[in-house]
Amino acid sequence: MKILGEWENFYVIVGSSAGALIGLQFVVLTLVAENPLARSPAMGSTFGAPTIVHFSAVLLLSAIISAPWHRIAVVVVLLGLIGLSGITYSVIVARRLRMQIEYKPVFEDWLFHVLLPFAA
Repeated sequence: MKILGEWENFYVIVGSSAGALIGLQFVVLTLVAENPLARSPAMGSTFGAPTIVHFSAVLLLSAIISAPWHRIAVVVVLLGLIGLSGITYSVIVARRLRMQIEYKPVFEDWLFHVLLPFAA
């Protein structure tokens, strides 16, 4: 695993940041839940859930990369499965963006919730 050894600090920093941001997301969701205008389940699954899933994916990737694996083949398979799951989830989010009626998504919504995660 000497190939990934140089990246260890990067993944530790990104993983720690993802963990902190997941906590921050739950704080924001708690504050939004107190707003009577923002109680639509469709809005939460369309805009809140992808953020939590993306932060969780970064945390999972950091854990996989930081683990002391003996062969890189296991890491490659796991990262491939996570990538395939991410592509599938991007399609699901795109469908949710099209289906919900409470808010008309703008370009930034499509960019940050569908296009960039799909590209990653």
